[in-house]
Amino acid sequence: METNRLTDCRRHAGGPGGCVPPAAAAASRGRLTLLRSVPAALAIGLAGLASAAEVRADDTLNGRRIAATCANCHGTDGRSQGGIPALAGYPADRLVATLADFKSGKKPATIMHQIAKGYTDAQIASVAAYFAAQRN
Repeated sequence: METNRLTDCRRHAGGPGGCVPPAAAAASRGRLTLLRSVPAALAIGLAGLASAAEVRADDTLNGRRIAATCANCHGTDGRSQGGIPALAGYPADRLVATLADFKSGKKPATIMHQIAKGYTDAQIASVAAYFAAQRN
């Protein structure tokens, strides 16, 4: 049984504009799919950048909120008026280590061991970054 070339071309190419072999038609569809997916990929990438900036802003805000609970003893924004150590300008890595020592009980304290146990490691890192950014 012989196939009609025009009918065969319409079936593969979607119209009488010329015969496109099935493999070429599939490759063409693949390029169109790729072209359609590029804007979507860019949109996802840009959304990721925006959400990363939001996370950083949220971390800063979260650190500031937690720091407010420290103000009674360590002063506003960590600027102690004496007696209690100032936290403003204190290096973040050292503050994280100190709070971890309080949390584990390794460093003796009157109250800080109880307070430090109430925070997650992420919250401690956030407040440490906040205090490190404050001027002494």
